[in-house]
Amino acid sequence: MKHDFARHGHSPCSNPQVRAWVQETAELTQPDRIFWCDGSDAERDALNAEAVRQGTLITLNQDRLPGCYYHRSHPNDVARVEQCTYICSESEVDAGPTNNWAEPKAMRAKLLALAKDSMTGRTMFVVPYLMGPASSPLSKVGFEITDSIYVVLNMRIMARIGKVAGKHLGDSPDFNRGLHCLLDLNPERRFICHFPERNEIISVGSGYGGNALLGKKCLALRIASVLGRKEGWLAEHMLILGVESPTGEKTFVAAAFPSQCGKTNFAMMVPPAGFDGWKVWTVGDDIAWMKPGPDGRLYAINPEAGYFGVAPGTNAKTNPNAMRTIQRDTIFTNVALKPDGTVWWEGHDDPPPAECLDWQGRPWTPNSKEKAAHPNSRFTAPMANNPMLAPEADQPEGVPIDAIIFGGRRPTTVPLVLEAFNWSHGVFLGATMGSETTAASSGTVGQIRRDPMAMLPFCGYNMGRYFRHWLDMRKAIKFPPRVFNVNWFRQDADGQFLWPGFGQNMRVLQWIIARCRGRASAQETPLGWMPLIEDFNLAGLANFPAGNLERLQAINPDEWRREILQQDELFMKLYQFLPKEMIFQRELLVARL
Repeated sequence: MKHDFARHGHSPCSNPQVRAWVQETAELTQPDRIFWCDGSDAERDALNAEAVRQGTLITLNQDRLPGCYYHRSHPNDVARVEQCTYICSESEVDAGPTNNWAEPKAMRAKLLALAKDSMTGRTMFVVPYLMGPASSPLSKVGFEITDSIYVVLNMRIMARIGKVAGKHLGDSPDFNRGLHCLLDLNPERRFICHFPERNEIISVGSGYGGNALLGKKCLALRIASVLGRKEGWLAEHMLILGVESPTGEKTFVAAAFPSQCGKTNFAMMVPPAGFDGWKVWTVGDDIAWMKPGPDGRLYAINPEAGYFGVAPGTNAKTNPNAMRTIQRDTIFTNVALKPDGTVWWEGHDDPPPAECLDWQGRPWTPNSKEKAAHPNSRFTAPMANNPMLAPEADQPEGVPIDAIIFGGRRPTTVPLVLEAFNWSHGVFLGATMGSETTAASSGTVGQIRRDPMAMLPFCGYNMGRYFRHWLDMRKAIKFPPRVFNVNWFRQDADGQFLWPGFGQNMRVLQWIIARCRGRASAQETPLGWMPLIEDFNLAGLANFPAGNLERLQAINPDEWRREILQQDELFMKLYQFLPKEMIFQRELLVARL
């Protein structure tokens, strides 16, 4: 197919259900042109050139950042919008008390009315995409129809697009239908709606990643969590990493952290000095699909093909592998643009530039009162760029998970690391997860927000039934992963972090792996199993005062009484649907304390 933006593209897809749906959508939206994406490099080059011609992208310094481009969002469209996100299940009970619900027939009629004729004068892009490795039985096919060339270029990075998706689908009717219309970006007409029974997503009024890249949070978590419950697997907001010891032994770990808790940094961690021969391999930094394998272990794939990372705070100290990853073929969104055609953000390795353009295109200097980059500015980069991409990242069967880690940002109360007593207790640890809100997240800064399994904004069905599904999965997993809870953010009385974090988190990971391999002891505490001091590797850890580990692991009964009362707020909201095991685990915790 020629990359001719002046005429209709011809469908490369032979699936009759896909062709009929695309035709129906074209008749609704009335585009001037239809462009079917094939995923080729020539297509990418043509789309980039067209996006630059339109002013959607700015070409960056190709000597310093080859294949990289820059994009600015509308100032009112820079983040996920939970208040505009709906689960349109047939029954309100299926959405549960933590999701926004809308009656599907009425909401769908409203959305189609907004989409009617919305692409007149525009190009309608059809993006076939595969979530997961080619030929994996866990992978899912989606088709996104969009009028945003920026969305197409990001989807090219974040998923496997084009012919690979059509080949995986064949003539099956089992694909996700996704319609995305920019409209006029009016927040009053912004809706991100999921129809689980129809395997359909309709998003209007936003061009921001999490709202518009329909393969990401919409399909890979909200719709997939419903599919997982029905089909016997888990769709989770989790990173996947592999730890290789000096002897070549590999252990794979999945971990769930809410936003602003160092998830991407942990997924791409570089072991610190003193860990010669140890390697950390990245399988995924955001989403894990996990299913019991024939050998009784839990296996995970990363359904994505790229990283949609937060730029501010990313640098050679916090995440050296990310900095290497984004040196080429990357789209930067809402960061600052320097006069030499490179980019900058708060927390970058380079000092603040003497002058640049901020994320809204306004002149900026170090004396400016506002930040140069938006706090939620992003980079979209191919995972193939990651120098420590796990060789197993494309394994169709996935990787075997030995440990599941939950963690949040907690200045007090929660220890550095503990291990659950058993699977049910581990589900309780995930279900009661909380994290302190930050400037980049909604709510008042410093409040503890409950975010079970880091899935509160992403679970596509009733959260109480989601806990039940987790508990029931134990029956299907003969050799379940051990479950751990971590907290890198505990502070002393002066507000200073007690733990150095970043690469030093490898020390915690080392103990976790030793526990999974049966090589480390632990002591029983009211909260779970905790490391003995002699089993925890502190060798060579500079500027770490004696006694800090005891402070990091201290259990304050008064703080835990308050914690249990705070946990009740979410449990009461879900009480009608809460599995009795969660009540029992709470009572056991009270008794142990």
